Amino acid sequence: MEKWVGRVALVTGASAGFGESIAKRLVEYGMKVVGCARNIEKIQSLSESLKDSKGSLTAIRCDISKEEEILAMFEKIKKDLGGVDVCINNAGLSYNAPLLSGTTEQWRHMLDINVLGLCICTREAVTSMRERGVDDGHIVLMSSMAGHGVTPNAPHAHFYAATKFAVKALTEGLRNEVCALKSHIRVTAISPGMAKTEFLSRIFSDQPGFADKAYSVYQPLTADDVTDSVIYALAAPSHVQVHDILIRPTECPV
Repeated sequence: MEKWVGRVALVTGASAGFGESIAKRLVEYGMKVVGCARNIEKIQSLSESLKDSKGSLTAIRCDISKEEEILAMFEKIKKDLGGVDVCINNAGLSYNAPLLSGTTEQWRHMLDINVLGLCICTREAVTSMRERGVDDGHIVLMSSMAGHGVTPNAPHAHFYAATKFAVKALTEGLRNEVCALKSHIRVTAISPGMAKTEFLSRIFSDQPGFADKAYSVYQPLTADDVTDSVIYALAAPSHVQVHDILIRPTECPV
């Protein structure tokens, strides 16, 4: 990770879960990290706790479902830090919104964040890299095991799975386009399985205890487990592109 010391990483959805863990680890490795979310109080608190670390964490309020806020964020990063060298597209969400009973608003919000927001951030990050002649940048797309197969008897996850299947296609398309530019910018997709974060509790906020019951079936991943995968991809030698990492609990049956 020595090559990344002093360089700039954007982590979307950095206020909790994977994003919080990733941002913390990158700061500890000496990167200048920009963490964004709609609510930045947790990021600001994390930043304060990391003030004696090798790197730094800057919080920016940004709703990834709104393009104008994404563009404003990239302008601020350009002005204050020069630009983005690593973009961790971690922001994502789901609703309990089955295909036969979910609302159009819920589906659209998932598309806006999980697919369009990811695409806009990626486009702007690569643009930032190329404007500055950065040829060794890295784009990380946080996908899901849900993007590799539709789980039976889980209607709440069907539309979410569709957004992650889209991320799988976008990952391959992005690799193709970056390669066509003769660029050495690397692209990695990370697909976690069941992990113990706030994600499931938010989906089933109307069903207290649902998440804890789900986590009791078998030992889930932790946010730090997923962060380890991100670090592995970033730390690989420059001639090595870690394309896809699928990470799931050992006891997971699907």
